Amino acid sequence: MSLSLSAEKPDVPDDAADGVWLECIDCAETFAPFEDVRYTCDACDSLLEVRYADLPTFDDFEGRGVWRYADALPLESGVSVQEGATPLYEVPRLEEEIGLEALRIKHEGMNPTGSFKDRGMTVGVAVATELGADRLACASTGNTSAALAAYGSRGGMETLVLLPAGKVAAGKIAQASLHGARILEVDGNFDACLDIVQELAGQGEAYLLNSLNPFRLEGQKTIGLEILEGFRDDYGAFPDRIVLPVGNAGNTSALYKAFRELVQAGELDRDEVPKLTGVQAEGAAPMVEAIENGANEVRRWDDVETRATAIRIGNPVNAPKALPGIRETDGTAISVSDEEITVAQRTLAAEGIGVEPASAASVAGLRKLRAEGIVADDERVACLTTGHLLKDPDAAAAAGNDPEPVPAETSGVLEHLAE
Repeated sequence: MSLSLSAEKPDVPDDAADGVWLECIDCAETFAPFEDVRYTCDACDSLLEVRYADLPTFDDFEGRGVWRYADALPLESGVSVQEGATPLYEVPRLEEEIGLEALRIKHEGMNPTGSFKDRGMTVGVAVATELGADRLACASTGNTSAALAAYGSRGGMETLVLLPAGKVAAGKIAQASLHGARILEVDGNFDACLDIVQELAGQGEAYLLNSLNPFRLEGQKTIGLEILEGFRDDYGAFPDRIVLPVGNAGNTSALYKAFRELVQAGELDRDEVPKLTGVQAEGAAPMVEAIENGANEVRRWDDVETRATAIRIGNPVNAPKALPGIRETDGTAISVSDEEITVAQRTLAAEGIGVEPASAASVAGLRKLRAEGIVADDERVACLTTGHLLKDPDAAAAAGNDPEPVPAETSGVLEHLAE
């Protein structure tokens, strides 16, 4: 497998186009990037990665947002709605409570459609345009559908989203609907939706933009670049650990790829690479199971359930990329209960940071790891929160305070407050 943290640069194949090519992570077969639609290896059906002949340095990055990192992406520009450049929040009370040298919250809910998915879509939809696709499709627990609908609409393309019926938060369905996507509600879970979308893509009916698509992860790796630059600017050092929610494991894979490329470029020493630490809900934790058992493959969970709907996934397609990412960076994975997720959601809200339940899993996981002594008190940690509070307003209302009825007069309000 070609996913180790090595400083050795890849050999450039003959079929590279302008120094960019696709390469299988298992058999190392290479392919031209934009001649044909391709999601997996023709030879062995394993996952593909985008590779580059020239790897940029931090000094090469200019501008703001995802396309600040164009030198690290397969195209120079994309279908953009000014995504990226999300806040890296200080959380002084939470930092003190958990007991860390430094804790920051990277809030991806501040992207245009309210989640990190926008980063992948700006690149993925640009590649779809390059390939001449006219219909885009995805399976989704909600955030992917919202982002694809917005970017597909921006690019003037038909968008098809498949959602598990009754399992997607209303805020996310509303986004996909308003942005003009065709919404198909499937009588099954997310993994069943993804199976169908893969078959549609295989038959040439649509261009698939789930994280199985290697180009989408290129946009998502800019999260890691922003975190590194933010910590370097504020602390003069990179974070020791990044804790992130895990559903399909796309972000884990993408951040690991960003760090590998920086090591190859000589911008990051091997011992400076942050420990990638994944967090899943107890009711949907196949990655955690694999890490705990030392397995090289993830066992598919057919029955998954958690109120953190964005990570309610039983068959993470990017596990072959993410498992090496966790292990090679000396990270780990942990599961947390729905109750622990809700407590973390309230804690972040008390710091003024509103996130959906899946996002709060990162903070819940960090708390648990700190209590178990796995995370040391001298660590600098970034927690990734992936979606905005308003993505799941019902969950936010359930976690918050109930309204209190009062009479329509000042004296009655004061009397109620005195009680």
